Amino acid sequence: MTDAATDIEANKSVLSGVPARTPAARLGVAVVSNLVNAVVTGELLPADVLPPEGALSQRFGVSRTVIRESVKRVEEKGLLTVAQGRGTTVNPPSSWNVLDPIVLSALVDHDDSLGVLDDLSVVRGSLESSMAAAAARRQTPERRAELQLAYDETVRRVDDLDAYNEADAAFHYTIMEQSGNRLAANITRILFTRARESRRFTGIPESNGPHDTLEEHKAILEAILAGDAERAAEAMHDHIALAWARRRPDGRGIPAE
Repeated sequence: MTDAATDIEANKSVLSGVPARTPAARLGVAVVSNLVNAVVTGELLPADVLPPEGALSQRFGVSRTVIRESVKRVEEKGLLTVAQGRGTTVNPPSSWNVLDPIVLSALVDHDDSLGVLDDLSVVRGSLESSMAAAAARRQTPERRAELQLAYDETVRRVDDLDAYNEADAAFHYTIMEQSGNRLAANITRILFTRARESRRFTGIPESNGPHDTLEEHKAILEAILAGDAERAAEAMHDHIALAWARRRPDGRGIPAE
């Protein structure tokens, strides 16, 4: 094995190379994902400087153009800063765009302590409780009928876990839309959609889980239909906190993704 090959092999734990079989069109995506994971997992620490383009090109087995474009994409996500004459430096977590799908996925996938998912539930609870209150203030006969239909669908699907989960999400999305707060709704959708892809977030299915959730949904529904903003906010906040507490693995053997 040559010295260069030895060097590449030795550094795979820091920035693992892209498999040679990766289609050319996906090389940039693979490099971006690899760099994001290296930063999120701490393999690359804040203030670390990336190797020069030539070294990265050799390590990943891609052209310098692919490296340059990939680094630019990671910089746009807030993880890196490219400075003329100073190289490419890793940014602290406070600079990361955590709503970027690739960054959020990396954070959730490597969330061994569940701290990210705990924070996500807190943020989601705050945003959704405010939207439930807003929805309660904005009720019309048409919106009441729409929300009642969304709730009724969860009742119909309660004994089919996969179908229930879809109906559950639709109920929440209906409230978000009725709130009129597009920014809060968009942020919550991003967080919720990605979290639902993680087994750490969904937890171990429990036989009574949907029925517990259904009772909490009913409290939310009744408060919103009654136009009681304060009660709607409280019911939504309690529901999200309780639902996460039921699903949270707490060392029960949920396998890493």
